[in-house]
Amino acid sequence: MKTRLLLLTILISISFYGYSGDKKIYSWVDKNGVLVFSDTPKVGATEVKLTSQTLTMPTIDTSILDEQQPVAAKSYKVAISSPADQDTVRENSGSVYVTSRITPRFENGFKIQLLVDGAVFAEPSNTSTFALRDVNRGEHTLQVKLFDPQGSVVSVSPISTFYMHRASSL
Repeated sequence: MKTRLLLLTILISISFYGYSGDKKIYSWVDKNGVLVFSDTPKVGATEVKLTSQTLTMPTIDTSILDEQQPVAAKSYKVAISSPADQDTVRENSGSVYVTSRITPRFENGFKIQLLVDGAVFAEPSNTSTFALRDVNRGEHTLQVKLFDPQGSVVSVSPISTFYMHRASSL
């Protein structure tokens, strides 16, 4: 039974394959000078003789049709949002949490580096929040640098000043 069903399926497939090859194709040039192909004959059409069942068309370079928008370089801005410029931090332990803001949101591979009083606080990292410990009393400056994946400086924040107030140890 399975053999008969398989044989019947193969015969039907072969008959459809042979039928598709019997179609005739006609070509003509329309009033606009465009070469037209169709399976319906028109007055003045010529029959196209195919030598195989597969029809291959030459490839045409369509790259001129692709509109490519130039990629605009993003302009990143980085700023220190906490502590605010000219802010006073009252913390007897000397701890300060520095938060920076980057716009637009920076991409993977970008790194941020904090400078405290003009000196590098730590190596560039992928976090925008830094914890400073045992900050001495007095005036301090903060600045943040944003680096791209190649290590080039993309943006530098304006210098922000804060004042640390701690209880006297006397």
